Amino acid sequence: MLGEYRIRGRRATEIAADIEQAVSAGELTPGQALPPLRDLAAELEVNPNTVAAAYRLLRDRGVIETAGRRGSHIRSRPAVTPRDQIRVEVPTGARDLSTGNPDTALLPPLTPATAAAAASLDRDPVLYGCSAVDPGLLALATAAFRADGVPDGPLAVASGSLDAIERIFTARLRPGDAVAVEDPGWSSLLDLVPALGLRAVPVAVDDHGPLPDDVARALAAGARALVVTVRAQNPTGAALSAERARALRSVLAAHPAVLLVEDDHGHGIVDQPYLPLAAAPGRDPVVGQWAVVRSAAKAYGPDLRLSVATGDADTLGRVLGRQRLGAGWVSHLLQRTVAELWRTGAAPAPRIAAAYRERREALLAALADRGVAAHGASGLNVWIPVWDEAAAVSGLLQRGWAASPGARFRLESPPGIRLTVSTLTARDIPALAADVAAALGHQRTSAVGRPV
Repeated sequence: MLGEYRIRGRRATEIAADIEQAVSAGELTPGQALPPLRDLAAELEVNPNTVAAAYRLLRDRGVIETAGRRGSHIRSRPAVTPRDQIRVEVPTGARDLSTGNPDTALLPPLTPATAAAAASLDRDPVLYGCSAVDPGLLALATAAFRADGVPDGPLAVASGSLDAIERIFTARLRPGDAVAVEDPGWSSLLDLVPALGLRAVPVAVDDHGPLPDDVARALAAGARALVVTVRAQNPTGAALSAERARALRSVLAAHPAVLLVEDDHGHGIVDQPYLPLAAAPGRDPVVGQWAVVRSAAKAYGPDLRLSVATGDADTLGRVLGRQRLGAGWVSHLLQRTVAELWRTGAAPAPRIAAAYRERREALLAALADRGVAAHGASGLNVWIPVWDEAAAVSGLLQRGWAASPGARFRLESPPGIRLTVSTLTARDIPALAADVAAALGHQRTSAVGRPV
């Protein structure tokens, strides 16, 4: 099972350290199976509980993964390696369409909002013992959630979507639990899951969101949580349709103990309506544990590290309680800045959403005219299925365009590349579409009719 390598150690920490050192040295390789608990315990002449504790340590550190009866294996890739490092070097003069960033020309000026927030804190400083959530931001977020039909619940503020999701996971899940995730999906989330000692279960998506049959299989197989991007899905641009939301709620209703996390990072930059998944409008949630997370990054700028989350009282209570013991709260200067931007409409959502939609739809149409199948129902990105990612990325680089390799976003789904449309102009799009078609060549019909 381990070839020539023999695990050593008498204590759990010693066994775990020996295995981790062997992985670092390349003596144990990704995907390699570890001995069953009792077999290793007998070989080392220790109690099986000692080996179990060692395996738990390794799982929590992201060195190994456990899969029930299939045993424990060395992770196929280190949990500490961000997928963001899977990128291309952009040569001088090339247009970088790989970042996923918003158009800076569409971001609101921060000076007035920041000055107003600072002035309010000069008049009424925030001190220890104050509420973790700024009352102004609380009122705006609560009203927005209510207008979109999200069930009532308490509110938490975190340092961005990923921070909120991590806190929700930590509040509800244990290392070894399985999480159903979109595939292709958000690269940072795909990194976070194994970093927390959790197991990612891929769920295929199409233009309307996760496929219900795939979700049903993942939940029936024991996934304890499901993360769904309701609109502006990264990287494919998928947006839930009303029909798909109903189908997914039916699946979730059969698994009421599952934790549902709805990621709405596209709030403020899309014109597709928000379709709450936890509950149909006016109905009770179909699951007992749920959360909706909204981020300020795309509408107001990635450096405004702030997200608001609502959910069931117990989950959000755990999140808020744990936050008080750590960071305490997100700076009220930041909260009030975002609230001021939100309140004054400094970045009108309809105008921004229309600009991104026009660029995205123009590129999709130009690609279709050249026989290139692509996806992008909402958001900032277009996803193009390909046969060979490296060849596609290299071909575009030679023509002056930097695309994001699909490997950053995939677990088991077919290859693809992602293009960020946020900075494209009407003049750019015909040339880009022609260069994509030329770079793909015979690959152009690679995935027509298949789910993304």
